[in-house]
Amino acid sequence: MTPTFKLAAAGLTLAALIGAAGCQRPAEPSGETASPSDAAPAAASADVHPFTVGALRLAALRDGELVVPIAESPWVEAGAPAAEVSGLLTAAGAPADAVHLSVQPLLVRDGDRVVLLDAGAGGQMGTANTLVASLRAAGVEPEQVTDVLISHAHGDHVGGLVNAQGALTFPKAVIRMSAPEWTAAQAGAEKAGAGPLIAAIAPKVETFQPGAQATPSIRAVALDGHMPGHTGYEIVSGSERLLYFGDALHSSIISVQRPDLANVWDRDRAAAAAAATRRGLLNRGATEGLRYYGVHFPFPGLGRVERKGEAYVWVPEVAAPR
Repeated sequence: MTPTFKLAAAGLTLAALIGAAGCQRPAEPSGETASPSDAAPAAASADVHPFTVGALRLAALRDGELVVPIAESPWVEAGAPAAEVSGLLTAAGAPADAVHLSVQPLLVRDGDRVVLLDAGAGGQMGTANTLVASLRAAGVEPEQVTDVLISHAHGDHVGGLVNAQGALTFPKAVIRMSAPEWTAAQAGAEKAGAGPLIAAIAPKVETFQPGAQATPSIRAVALDGHMPGHTGYEIVSGSERLLYFGDALHSSIISVQRPDLANVWDRDRAAAAAAATRRGLLNRGATEGLRYYGVHFPFPGLGRVERKGEAYVWVPEVAAPR
């Protein structure tokens, strides 16, 4: 498999993102978007996991799953022996023939903002395209979303910005990503066939510089290595905080236990910045007891990192549904 696995379907690459001039301020909600207080409490659903960070209400929203055969996995394509990757999965009690990566954007109600972190795959790459249904099960209509914060412009993070007809899925939302990521996105848009997606989202896009305050409670955090402007988001309320780390870590097993393994999905794997970012996240998480959200970790993607001997392990806050 080529490194474009995550970029493939329908030309959804980096190009799927932001198309406006750089912006340093959190944008005001556009139109007559309903307040999150108008939304009903989260309904009981296997595709929604509500939780809190301080006074903030959040929910993991299931969009689907990427299933990547071992031979086509980004670690094997980058040179790791298939037997080594399979062995890590087997030892953790996971299927050994393929890497299973969940896709779950995060919903954050931040004051009068209804915020999505990433937009899912939109049914591309074999995913189930359940984000809108999950959002509604959490009591929010697509028209109520005020902000979509993008970690980076791979297809499984931006594909859900438009529907099957090419119309905006979240028509009243401002779409934001880092200025470096947007620059990279534009560079290959036409070649990748992402021109229509760019055109659809461009009127709604604003960019920010790394480290910007994206909403009152959410700050952008540069997590180098995966893509040129790859961004995590730190969500803070009172003394509590949560870091959404995007694709800085892909697998709750491989990325955590072997952060040194190169990954062909990382743009700069030769420079090893992505590996350094992984090691930094794991060390900080284990040392400081940080609460993390993994968009590709087993649903609902919420947990912490602990040391186990010389390595690290992911400790989920909630067991993944079977």
